[in-house]
Amino acid sequence: MKKIVFTGGGTAGHIYPNIAIIEELKNYEVHYIGSNGMEKQILKNFPNVIYHEIPTVKFDRTSIFKNFALPFKLYKSIKAARKILRQINPCVIFSKGGYVSLPVAIASKKLKINLITHESDLSLGLANKIISRYAKIVCTTFEQTSISHKNFIWTGQPIRKQIFEGDKNKVLKKIGYQNKPIILFVGGSLGSTKINSLLKEPSYLTDKYTIIHAVGKNNIGSISHSQNYYPFAYLDPISDFYSAADIVVSRAGSGVINELLALKKTMLLLPLSKNASRGDQIENAKLFKEKGYAEIILDENLNQRSLQQNIEKMFKNIDFYKKNMQKTAKNNANEQIIELIKKFS
Repeated sequence: MKKIVFTGGGTAGHIYPNIAIIEELKNYEVHYIGSNGMEKQILKNFPNVIYHEIPTVKFDRTSIFKNFALPFKLYKSIKAARKILRQINPCVIFSKGGYVSLPVAIASKKLKINLITHESDLSLGLANKIISRYAKIVCTTFEQTSISHKNFIWTGQPIRKQIFEGDKNKVLKKIGYQNKPIILFVGGSLGSTKINSLLKEPSYLTDKYTIIHAVGKNNIGSISHSQNYYPFAYLDPISDFYSAADIVVSRAGSGVINELLALKKTMLLLPLSKNASRGDQIENAKLFKEKGYAEIILDENLNQRSLQQNIEKMFKNIDFYKKNMQKTAKNNANEQIIELIKKFS
C-alpha cells in the first residue's frame, strides 16, 4: 500500500482541511507529522492515522529579538522531520502550510519526495512562501491567488463532509428555542477576546435575537448567562450550530468563511487587525464583501453600536447575500486534491 504524509497544525484552519482529505482518501497508509499542539489532540480521534511529533518553531512578529534562535531550532525540526520521513518513505506529502509544515517541506526536498501544499488565504503566508519553492503544486482556495504562477492550481478550500450534515433541531433543543432569529458568534478555535468583550453585556442584542456564542474553552468560566444568550466553550459538532444560525458573526479565517459560503450562510466578518496578524483576514473579508457574500467591520470600527447596526442591516437584506452566494460553483476541492495526490504518488 502506498504511504502518504500529511502535515499542518497550530490552528484549526491548518488541521481540518487535512482531515477533509484524509476522510475521503482511499488505499493509502496515512501518516501525520505535527507538533505537540492542537493537531495532536484532534488526530487522536482518527485511529487509522499514524501520528509523528516533531519540535516546531514559530516566527514571532511582536519582537525580532525573540527570533534570534529560530534558525537553530528550525534546523533541529528539519532534522527530526527528515528522520521520520526516511522511516516512512512516503510517495507524496500533502502540506496545509503554516509553521508546523515548514520543516517537513524542507526535509522533503533533500529526500526528493513529491510535495503538494495548499494555501487557504488570498495571499501566501510566510511559511507557504518558502514551502512553495519546494512544492510540485500549490493548491489555492481563491482563484486570484493562482493567477500568474506556473505551478499554482485553483482547487478551492477542502471542506469536511460533516459540515453539510448539521441538525439544527439538536441545537434548538439545547437552548430551548424561543422563536427569535439566531445569531451565531464564532471567534476561532480558541475564542476571541474582542468578541467576548462585545458580548459581556449582550442585552442590546438579546431583546431581538437569540445569541449563541463560542467563547473558547479557557474563557467559559468567566462568562455570565442571561436570557436569550447561550455561551459554549466550543461548538461540537459545529455543523449543528451552523445549521441553526440565521446569521454567523465570525473572524475571517479562510476555513470558516469558506465553510459558511459552501452552506450559503449569511455572515458578518470581523477580521483580525494587522496588529494581531499579517492582514490575511482583512484581505479575505474584503474579497467576500466585494462579491456580496458578507459585510465586514474592521477592528478599529468595531463596537457594540457598529455591530448592532450591521446586524440589523443584514437581516433587512438577507436575500441579497443569499442570492450572491447561490451563484458560486459547487466546491469540489476534496476531489481535485485527491486526484493531484494520486497523480504525484
